[in-house]
Amino acid sequence: MASTRDDLSLDDIHLLEDTWAEAVPYDQFALLRKEAPVFWHEHPEWKGFWAVTRYDDVRAVSRDHQTFSAELGSTFLQDHDEAQLELIRMTILNMDPPKHSRYRRLVSAGFKPRMITALLDHIQELADRIVAEVDGEDEIEFVERVAAELPLQVICELLGVPNDDRHLIFDWSNRMVGSQDPDFRVSDEDGEAAMGEIYMYCDALANDRRVNPQDDIMTALVEAEVDGDRLTQEELNMFFVTLVVAGNETTRNLISHSVLAILEHPELKAELVAGIDDDELWTTAVEEFLRWGASIHNFRRTATVDTEIAGQPIKAGDKVVIYYPAANRDPEHFENPDVFDPRRTPNDHVTFGGGGTHFCLGANLARSQIKAMVRTFLRRYPDVAPAGPHRRMRSDFVNGIKYLPVRLAG
Repeated sequence: MASTRDDLSLDDIHLLEDTWAEAVPYDQFALLRKEAPVFWHEHPEWKGFWAVTRYDDVRAVSRDHQTFSAELGSTFLQDHDEAQLELIRMTILNMDPPKHSRYRRLVSAGFKPRMITALLDHIQELADRIVAEVDGEDEIEFVERVAAELPLQVICELLGVPNDDRHLIFDWSNRMVGSQDPDFRVSDEDGEAAMGEIYMYCDALANDRRVNPQDDIMTALVEAEVDGDRLTQEELNMFFVTLVVAGNETTRNLISHSVLAILEHPELKAELVAGIDDDELWTTAVEEFLRWGASIHNFRRTATVDTEIAGQPIKAGDKVVIYYPAANRDPEHFENPDVFDPRRTPNDHVTFGGGGTHFCLGANLARSQIKAMVRTFLRRYPDVAPAGPHRRMRSDFVNGIKYLPVRLAG
């Protein structure tokens, strides 16, 4: 549910983790789009940043990697020293062309169309099994019992991780992206420890696949070669981390936000239940779920030169932070943006990025999982209802739901 203060002024703008733990600040975004679409936001620990909230500006920044770099200062709000940046720049999210182009070619070579097609066909079977496992229970905690399970099982199959190890993946990703949330991280060193554990696991898995190749992405990645170029072990580790988080955490939250939207909009639930076999309805509904519940708040860029956005001067070295939920509710681009319309079309949201080099590699995989899981769950439990308040993740980066109790029989 969005925050809804009507008496806001620009002095009230606060887009850091405590705000997101309570609600998506749509009221703040509405004010910013109207009065200060490129707004200077101070930070209590790090250098401040420019908050960009209009749809057209978000897309423009996303598509101009020469002026707005992901690599220069990372995609996160935090300031980093050079040693940290050296490691961060080994992830595809924190690369600019031509480095990003080379890396994406190598990674894409690992995603064989036949393998992805077979996995897409298998997603419905996995969704059926997950929903069946909670059959007969009165109440469940939806995030861990249902929403987390499909992306966990999919990413494990994709990477060749044994299904019995899937909860290791769940734990590692929570500890890394939940660094600002006390429910996930027990110490300042725990996020780094989780990353180290992932590296060791990746090393062991990659070494096994070099000797015992299988029909999975890890085998494809260790064998991937473009014009004689291969991924180094360090690059392989960082891409494994990216897949573990991006292929698990984000899709889990997209599924959770989708079900929360259904719970909060009885008329939407009725329409989706009535049209449970209507593929056209469910195709457009998935795009609206994506617009409504973007799983990432923002990405940061760093200005490489003196420039301007919407008339606002930006200095070289300034942080520029683009807000996807704000762009997805821009009334200049979406008619009635605060209304959930499952038949909305066109629906060119920016949940997978605003275009350009960093458009999400796994977009269609995420779409397929949302459609299969939410539809299967609603088909089996058409009277599902809230069983208590949900709880959001405290994070300035991930738009997460960590607890969503539901009553299956209504």
